[in-house]
Amino acid sequence: MGTESSKNNKPSTPAPAGAGEKPAPIRVIIADTQSIYRVGIRKIFALEDDVRVVAQAENLGQTIAAALKFPADVILLEAAITLNPPEVVSELMKKAPGAKIIVVLVEPDEEDTVDLLRRGVRGIVSRSISPDLLVRCVRKVAEGETWLDNRGVNWVLEAYRSQAAQLTSPRPKQKISDKELLIISCVTQGMRNKEIAREIGTTEQVIKNYLRKVYDKLGVSDRLELALYCIHHHLLQTKQPVTSVSQVAIPAVASGSK
Repeated sequence: MGTESSKNNKPSTPAPAGAGEKPAPIRVIIADTQSIYRVGIRKIFALEDDVRVVAQAENLGQTIAAALKFPADVILLEAAITLNPPEVVSELMKKAPGAKIIVVLVEPDEEDTVDLLRRGVRGIVSRSISPDLLVRCVRKVAEGETWLDNRGVNWVLEAYRSQAAQLTSPRPKQKISDKELLIISCVTQGMRNKEIAREIGTTEQVIKNYLRKVYDKLGVSDRLELALYCIHHHLLQTKQPVTSVSQVAIPAVASGSK
């Protein structure tokens, strides 16, 4: 009997790794100056199996400390926690690069929305957002999507249309010096400020000062816009390219000099 039973029994197939396991919950840090909102939002998330609050903060110092101490997927950041939300967003992204930031505004406006999106914010919501929409927002942002209401989408699209029109408009008559042209060429090759400084034989601060002047002259705000401007206006083809660092001697420029 025992032998026959052994022959008839087939070896069991092991279950696939991870089978039956629940996905890890979305880890959230709530940063809000008002305790009533922190408590309310935590209660909303407590009803969801896939969302877990890992920390709460009531001021900027606590927010940064929480971002450093507790690994999080989403930081729900009240804009009023700081006088300069865009700068704080940039700082948090440096300290917690794995976290996606949702900013809570009393009433989102065009300027704040566009600026925050450019800084890397993944979601912007009104203080009056409904609980179910807030949960959906957190889930979508955690999945890598961007969350904006219809007005926010229109503001962002309009901002990019304006930017595109500026980049394709006739080039200003302000002269770009050979020194500036050399630095622009290095930027379009993907070199960082430190690398450009090492290549040219100057300091990183000097390169930053020159780039600031170039941005002002061309009406752009960052490296991406500068690269697009060069493509649209063939900027690096308008002069004989400077291929040797020895052709251009870049003097030291005091920090903040115009």
